[in-house]
Amino acid sequence: MKPKVGQLAPDFSLPDQDGIMHSLSEYRGKWVLLYFYPKDDTPGCTKEACAIRDSFPSFRKNKIAVLGVSVDPIKRHKAFQEKYNLPFALLSDEHKTVVKKYGVWTEKKFMGRVYMGTLRNSFLIDPKGKITKIYETIKPETHAGEVLANARKFK
Repeated sequence: MKPKVGQLAPDFSLPDQDGIMHSLSEYRGKWVLLYFYPKDDTPGCTKEACAIRDSFPSFRKNKIAVLGVSVDPIKRHKAFQEKYNLPFALLSDEHKTVVKKYGVWTEKKFMGRVYMGTLRNSFLIDPKGKITKIYETIKPETHAGEVLANARKFK
């Protein structure tokens, strides 16, 4: 079940593209964009990651940490991060514990095929660890700007 706005964001620990562990609780005191995406190096996911990369100076200026999460392995995250020079952590949830905790692991349909996959959803988390906004309908190219506009409004 997906957490709701106003609730404490479920804590977790996952490795990034370099194998370094990140716990959400380590980011208390900062705003966090926790964004879930289906797969490294696919068209929509690449557009979203690169838009966040291009807006990263604004995220940094507004003291917003960015954590991308997918079920891809660390090695694949590393290649994706290096290929597109992504300046934020890509967390590997190979065991699908966090995608399930956040309610973004679900049945999907594509071209008549039914399979399990990750929804493109994001959570804006405030410095106290509470979910301020949930993004469920995301346009990869404009998501970064939308998050930055919302963060300024909530601060």
